[in-house]
Amino acid sequence: MAANPSVTAADVRAARERIAGEITATPCRRAHSSEALLDGGGRLYLKLENLHRTGSFKERGALNRLALMSEEERRRGVIAASAGNHAQALALHATRLGVAATVVMPEHTPLVKVGSARRHGAKVVLHGDSFDDAVAEANRRREAEGLVLVPAFDDPRIVAGQGTIGLELLEQLDAIDLVVVPIGGGGLVSGIAVALKEARPGVRVIGVEAEAAPSARASRDAGRIVATTATDTIADGIAVKRVGEVTFPLIERYVDEIVLVSEEEIAAAVLLLLEREKTLAEGAGAAAVAALAAGRVTVAAGETAVAVVSGGNIDINMLSRIIDRGLVADGRLVRLEVGGRDRPGLLARLTSAVAGCGANVLEIAHHREFADIKVGEVEIVFTLETRGPEHVEEAIAALEADGRTVTRLD
Repeated sequence: MAANPSVTAADVRAARERIAGEITATPCRRAHSSEALLDGGGRLYLKLENLHRTGSFKERGALNRLALMSEEERRRGVIAASAGNHAQALALHATRLGVAATVVMPEHTPLVKVGSARRHGAKVVLHGDSFDDAVAEANRRREAEGLVLVPAFDDPRIVAGQGTIGLELLEQLDAIDLVVVPIGGGGLVSGIAVALKEARPGVRVIGVEAEAAPSARASRDAGRIVATTATDTIADGIAVKRVGEVTFPLIERYVDEIVLVSEEEIAAAVLLLLEREKTLAEGAGAAAVAALAAGRVTVAAGETAVAVVSGGNIDINMLSRIIDRGLVADGRLVRLEVGGRDRPGLLARLTSAVAGCGANVLEIAHHREFADIKVGEVEIVFTLETRGPEHVEEAIAALEADGRTVTRLD
C-alpha cells in the first residue's frame, strides 16, 4: 500500500470549495420501490448524479481542473478524450470561463452526447472505435496544437473533484454501510473512496464494471495495471480498456471489492430505475443498481447501501431497445407461434382466445410461403403484451385449447 496517496481527503475538501459556486449537491433519495430486490434486505439510497446540467458527475472533476489552470494554460485552450460525459462537462465549464475546448470522442458515441458537447460550445472531433483511440488522437492534437490536456479520469485534480460526492454523502446520511460505484477509468470510485474512507474507514466501497470492460478487476487480479480488450457495451461511459495510473493505486488502497455485471443485468437496471424509481440512467449510470439487483453485492438486514447513479445521457433509440428487451425478460412481451390448417375463421378464433384471457395483441404475422410447414397450413406469430410469466402461460393455454400447437419464440 502506497504511503502517500496521490489524492487525500484534504484535496477533496479543497476541490469542494473551488466548485461550490457552480456545482449543486445532488439528491440522495431513498429507493423504497427497489429495496425488495436487495439480497438480504436493508435500505437503499440513490445518489442522483444524473441530475447535473450535463447529466453526469463529470462536471465536478472538469470544473476543479479548470479552476486550477494558469492564465497561460487558459489562453492555449484545452482538449480532452471522452466517451461523452466528460466532453459535455468540459465544454460547459470551459465555455463559461472563456476557454476554447476541443473534445475527441469515439465515432460510435451516442448522438445525445455528441450534440450536447457541441451545444455547450466545444469543437467535437469523432475518431476511432474506442475511448483509447480517442485518447491517442487527443494526445496527437495536444502536441500539434499546443493545447492543455484535461484527462477524463487519470489526474489527481479530476479525482479530487469527483470525490466531492463522498463528502456530500457523509452530510446527507447519518449511517452508511456500503457505497456501490461504477468503474470505468477509476476517477469516480477512487475519489469517492478517498473521501469516505478517510472519514469513516468502516464504510465498504464496492466498484462495478461491465463484463465487457473489466480493466480494474483484471488489474487487481494481476496485481498491476493490465489492458483488456473492451468490447461493445451499453455501458459506454465505463468502456475503458485500461484503468488509470493515478486511479489504480487509489482503488487498491481504498476500494474493498470489484464486481462485474452483464449486459442483460445493466439493461434490466436501466428499466428498473425508469419504471420503479422514475429515474433515467444511461447504461454506465445503472451499473451500481445492476450489481445490487443481480445479487453481486449483498446488503444485510439493517444495513444502508448507496448506489451512485453516475449519469443519465442515454440515446433514445437505445432506451427503446432496452425497454423492449426488459419487457421480454420480465415476461411482459412475448412472441407465440401457432400452427394449423389455413381455414376461414382461424385467425378470428385465435384472437378471440387471446382477448378472452386479457392479453393484448401488438402484432400478427402470417407465414405461408416461407415457413417450414405443409401446403395448406399456416403459421401465425403473435406478439403479445401481458402482465407477466403467469399471464403468458394463460395465453398459451387459451391458444392450445382447441388442440393447436403453440411455441414460445425467445
